[in-house]
Amino acid sequence: MLKSKPAEKNRETIMLKAVIDTNVAVSALLSPSGNPAQIIDCIFEEELKPCFCSKILAEYTNVLARPRFGFSAEDQAHVIEGIKKYGEQIEPPPYDTHFTHEADQVFYEVAKSAGAYLVTGNTKHFPDEPFVINPAKCVELLSAIKENAAVQKGRSSSSNSESS
Repeated sequence: MLKSKPAEKNRETIMLKAVIDTNVAVSALLSPSGNPAQIIDCIFEEELKPCFCSKILAEYTNVLARPRFGFSAEDQAHVIEGIKKYGEQIEPPPYDTHFTHEADQVFYEVAKSAGAYLVTGNTKHFPDEPFVINPAKCVELLSAIKENAAVQKGRSSSSNSESS
């Protein structure tokens, strides 16, 4: 199972905002050691703030419950409740963008409204925008943020030591 308790951390850390496409949530549960699972773990560690709307929550609920995946009700609820607990609900205005897969539009609209990344395993389903990224790129960004925070903390600690 994915993580459920936030790690102790500095609350001043920069947090990445992202809309998590349903395929990323599915992949996280199918492969607990892959990039999508790391992304979901970062939600519980409060390093990534998921953005969502009621339609996205409904899609998560519908897709994660599909019998072909065989996810336990507990695992389904864990992911969805984590997104709700640590995330930000946004009901976006519609954008004048055409999507081949109509269900994808709401993910794009929430990301655009929230000023967030859209993390998807299907980048080709979305317009070619810099905020539409795959899970590997999201993990790379999260790692860079953590690394930067560690460097800043080290600088802060050393300047505190010097002033003592």
